[in-house]
Amino acid sequence: MRALGKVAAVIGAGQTPGETIGNGRATAILLAREGAKVMLVDCRLESARETQAMIEEEGGECFSFEADVTHESDCRDLVAACVERYGRIDILHNNVGIGGGDAGPTRLEEADWDRIMSVNLKSCFLTCKHALPVMRAQASGSIVNISSVAAVCSVGIVAYKTSKAGMNAFTHSLATGNARHGIRVNAIMPGLMNTPMAIEGISQARGIDREALISQRDASVPLGAKMGTAWDIAHAALFLHSDEAKFITGVILPVDGGQSARIG
Repeated sequence: MRALGKVAAVIGAGQTPGETIGNGRATAILLAREGAKVMLVDCRLESARETQAMIEEEGGECFSFEADVTHESDCRDLVAACVERYGRIDILHNNVGIGGGDAGPTRLEEADWDRIMSVNLKSCFLTCKHALPVMRAQASGSIVNISSVAAVCSVGIVAYKTSKAGMNAFTHSLATGNARHGIRVNAIMPGLMNTPMAIEGISQARGIDREALISQRDASVPLGAKMGTAWDIAHAALFLHSDEAKFITGVILPVDGGQSARIG
């Protein structure tokens, strides 16, 4: 019960349809298993409700909320709804991100750049903007932002990489600026993960066979030549949100099977 008595708002608690589980859904389920009351936020309410059914089947407490976190009014409303239901917000978990339409700098369309920046980076700013006053009033809170090793590794997708590097910088800024309020802010950089967004999304976008894509990605992972799963991200998030990490803030944690360790 490492999250017992805590209230968590998981942004992106639904997932892309697929054979495996996504990072947001796994984190929401794990936080509920560990005793948290969980608000499940997603732009697709039916997907959040699928997560809700899984949590409630195990006896956990949660509720679903539809929001487009690229809109400030939705972010304001979701924070208000969480406080109205549970009275506080102890955990804010930002798990929203996209990469579709990305390309190199000479081929990337302006609209795709703006869309990726809005979903990946602006949404994180907006949810934090409205959750921070609640956490400051409590004199406590934990924020974890889901970044990517693309922020520090060589990749050919410029908007996604830039948005995630911006998230790392934003995390650092929030951590240093809110430590005096008792609020901890950290980020996780997933590496190559076997999640629906990665596998189903990329295989469809590129017209690649699903199993061939899995084999290709597995071969790129130093640790055991096997991608991670959403549960790897969920367990890292649980630790950072728990009181076991009460002296940890401003950390950008790779969960990547050693992929980022190859730098240099």
